[in-house]
Amino acid sequence: MADYETLRALADEGNETALDRLADLADARGDVDELSELLDEGCDHAGELLTRRAVAGKDLLALQRIADAGHEPAGEELERLLRP
Repeated sequence: MADYETLRALADEGNETALDRLADLADARGDVDELSELLDEGCDHAGELLTRRAVAGKDLLALQRIADAGHEPAGEELERLLRP
């Protein structure tokens, strides 16, 4: 398995698998800030992980922020949770 620095270097070069792996590592550590940064870098997997966390916690504001960052499923989940 590659270390964090190697994964980061690969992700910086555009390797999406490395970006996804960094998201998995951040999720395992509970590092929401890093997941948010990865989402800002275009990592859809980070968006999925953040959305899952926000739905589990019924964090509507987080879902709005994730949707605003471009992860459409977060907006769909937000709408679902807002419905009566």
